[in-house]
Amino acid sequence: MENIFAHYGIDWFAIALSLYAVYLLGNKQKSGFVIFAISNVFWIVLGLFFMSSYGMAIGNFAFFLINVRGFINWNKAALKEESAALNT
Repeated sequence: MENIFAHYGIDWFAIALSLYAVYLLGNKQKSGFVIFAISNVFWIVLGLFFMSSYGMAIGNFAFFLINVRGFINWNKAALKEESAALNT
């Protein structure tokens, strides 16, 4: 039980952000990508500076890039829908 806050609560905060992001994306809210990207940054920091886990850092960097891509694609789709609605 003494190790529950071994990483100063950063790990708990990162997992809470990740779960909240999944909830938002499940409700089709674009902000889920942003929250997920923020949680990825926390996981990268944990992996590099607290846990010495390069695998976790690299994996979360890849997830970060995927989240940025998802956000950009969501914006492109929304812009296409808006322009199609204006043209009708």
